[in-house]
Amino acid sequence: MTQANHEQLASRLREAYAGGAVAPLRDGLDPVDADGAYSVQTINTRYWQAQGRRIVGRKAGLTAEAVQAQLGVDQPDFGVLFDDMAIADGSRLDPARTIQPKAEAEIAFVLSADLSDPNTTPQQVADAVRTVHAAIEIVDSRIADWKITFADTVADNGSSAFFVLANEGKALDGLDLEGAAMEMKIDGAIVSTGVGAAALGNPLNAAAWLARTLAACGEPLKAGDILLAGALGPMVALQPGNQVHATVAGIGEVRFTYAKD
Repeated sequence: MTQANHEQLASRLREAYAGGAVAPLRDGLDPVDADGAYSVQTINTRYWQAQGRRIVGRKAGLTAEAVQAQLGVDQPDFGVLFDDMAIADGSRLDPARTIQPKAEAEIAFVLSADLSDPNTTPQQVADAVRTVHAAIEIVDSRIADWKITFADTVADNGSSAFFVLANEGKALDGLDLEGAAMEMKIDGAIVSTGVGAAALGNPLNAAAWLARTLAACGEPLKAGDILLAGALGPMVALQPGNQVHATVAGIGEVRFTYAKD
């Protein structure tokens, strides 16, 4: 098989949004080729920006050690959050906009200051947090049957699709992020539980890793950015009609319905 280049892989992933999931990108990316995968992600980020999409933040993924081990890596990954990925708290997401979606509950931060230090610490992140929110990320792989490697998910913008941020945000001071218990329900039944420590020991650790990584790439987090700090429990596949409700103790609750308007 002829080796595909990064531009070809990026185009293949873009086409999958409308044409359906594609085979894993083995013909152009080694499963642990981080540099190549981020190159593909960047090509598509620049493409979508040129089409008018606006970056509103970033997401950290693979923040659980068990998931890292599953994919054979020892680091998290990240993806870009665009303005048109935001779903209002309590609103609906049309299933026609997805391929093979899954939901996961997270803690999110909205920043009040830039984080441009390539040595950013969790305390520096804490000092830059405007508000803390309960959040749901709707992940959706453009790779068929979720048969992803680290390189596949990174190239595919961290397998991101949409996110829901709780309307109510809280000040960070006094919150127990590490010990915050998460419960996610679908149609009233508990389907996922977890705790803040699932995100690299503390969501602030995940946020600091992301800030350092982006600063080193010359694209630091900015004031006003939304930062999803990683799943607190297992992700769960969605079916049309599902009502999804996540609660993060001490922080808030957030919900959406996976159905047409």
